[in-house]
Amino acid sequence: MGRIGISCLFPASWHFSISPVGCPRILNTNLRQIVVISLLAAAVSLLYFSVVIIRNKYGRLSKDKKFQRYLARVTDIEATDTNNPNVNYGIVVDCGSSGSRIFVYCWPRHNGNPHDLLDIRQMRDKNRKPVVMKIKPGISEFATSPEKVSDYISPLLNFAAEHVPRAKHKETPLYILCTAGMRILPESQQKAILEDLLTDIPVHFDFLFSDSHAEVISGKQEGVYAWIGINFVLGRFEHIEDDDEAVVEVNIPGSESSEAILRKRTAGILDMGGVSTQIAYEVPKTVSFASSQQEEVAKNLLAEFNLGCDIHQTEHVYRVYVATFLGFGGNAARQRYEDRIFASTVQKNRLLGKQTGLTPDTPHLDPCLPLDIKDEIQQNGQTLYLRGTGDFDLCRETIQPFMNKTNETQTSLNGVYQPPIHFQNSEFYGFSEFYYCTEDVLRMGGDYDAAAFTRAAKDYCATKWSILRERFDRGLYASHADLHRLKYQCFKSAWMFEVFHRGFSFPVNYRNLKTALQVYDKEVQWTLGAILYRTRFLPLSRRPSGPAMRTGGASPLCTTTTCSPAASWWSCSPSSSTCCGCGASTGGPHAAAQPPPSGWRKAFHPRR
Repeated sequence: MGRIGISCLFPASWHFSISPVGCPRILNTNLRQIVVISLLAAAVSLLYFSVVIIRNKYGRLSKDKKFQRYLARVTDIEATDTNNPNVNYGIVVDCGSSGSRIFVYCWPRHNGNPHDLLDIRQMRDKNRKPVVMKIKPGISEFATSPEKVSDYISPLLNFAAEHVPRAKHKETPLYILCTAGMRILPESQQKAILEDLLTDIPVHFDFLFSDSHAEVISGKQEGVYAWIGINFVLGRFEHIEDDDEAVVEVNIPGSESSEAILRKRTAGILDMGGVSTQIAYEVPKTVSFASSQQEEVAKNLLAEFNLGCDIHQTEHVYRVYVATFLGFGGNAARQRYEDRIFASTVQKNRLLGKQTGLTPDTPHLDPCLPLDIKDEIQQNGQTLYLRGTGDFDLCRETIQPFMNKTNETQTSLNGVYQPPIHFQNSEFYGFSEFYYCTEDVLRMGGDYDAAAFTRAAKDYCATKWSILRERFDRGLYASHADLHRLKYQCFKSAWMFEVFHRGFSFPVNYRNLKTALQVYDKEVQWTLGAILYRTRFLPLSRRPSGPAMRTGGASPLCTTTTCSPAASWWSCSPSSSTCCGCGASTGGPHAAAQPPPSGWRKAFHPRR
């Protein structure tokens, strides 16, 4: 009787035999092989399907959890329940250079956990539209007639008053924050405009509006508020929920001797407008400086603040680097570039007796314009004629000196101090020109890939202008891309690339930059960060009066003896809890202190 023994390839305990009855011996070898192979295949298949099922199960749970959090943010389109007495409101007016916009925010009653931030969201009207209104011109237009400012801003406040329930007006904080347009005015004109607001608004409106709620904020503050707003929407200030979430090890500012903590990795931001470029990111580790001068400069670029409602809790203490570079925006950079071309060409013509650029037949060849496009530069009644050669690499080389880099360590554009970035464990979002450069024409918005971007930019620059115009007429570019974008896309692509990689020193293989117009399908304004920062003590003020919180009197959570008149926002830390808490300074060095919630003012206003 035939016998097949199956023992090889398996442990001894698995040894067994089968005896097929009447099986011819000629089939024994083949049958043995078939059985062994079949059992092996069955074992491998079982193992494979087990792994797949387990991975899908837990992977799906993780993805579902994240997807639910995503939906919670992007589907926040329900109309605000104005009949709910537990909903609170806040108002921010962004007084920009070209106009003013009012944003109305709302949030439910705080859960009482001092580790959690307020859940602030934009208020939505009965049609689920964000409660936002804009007027023109900018508030700085009233520099010579400040008495008209209150009338100018009244339509915005009336708009907000119609949406915020009347019973809530007295406890709704109103902040009027002015930016670049007001910064360039003389201090006397700034003061006159703010005084008119502070005098007239309380007469006509019942909002919570104290004398530090109307302010000209610095570029540094604006950058920090933008950083707060974006990371808040991304959920980076929440507790760590998943093992696979990116974390960083942080030395809490002011507590360098304490053990480092792990918390969610925050995202940095890059924003390139028409005039300026800005960068902001968290500096989780204590930084060292090459010199005392560099340390002094860093004081104006590092902001340390506590977003939590309890100044003694360090969970939400952040150290953020913010730098703004005027003249490094896309349009301003092109203007500087053209000024240099004009001056150098005129000088060369004079020295060498040439006529380059003086007629359309002898144009100056510009590598930063698309191939064969014709353009002009006009200055002082003279015209310089240009023709594009579309050489992306030569364009990059030509504009590199405009970065104003120095040989000093830890510096960026214009030789400005920049703390080290841990590129392997970082994430950045690029807004405005970072998005337009990658998406409008090249259609590469989203995850940034330097190699792919360079190839696409080279191809675009080297394409004849007539072909680019034909593509434009066929609607092949983004709907909001215009001829100005097409004409200067080559230059701006090179400028963005150089600012990012040479100016800010991001390696060319950096893959954690996302260029975006919105975050979670929402346009995130710096005003969101402003209301979050400025209302961070409200959870405490909402608690019942008692030994821990006495309206109009001192609280064990805050003291009034350690703030100096020169305390500045960047230096706030848990070791100087008052300056980081009830007497927090929000305007940079020597700025007015931010008042605490209503009822605390007399006890917590050390500078008045």
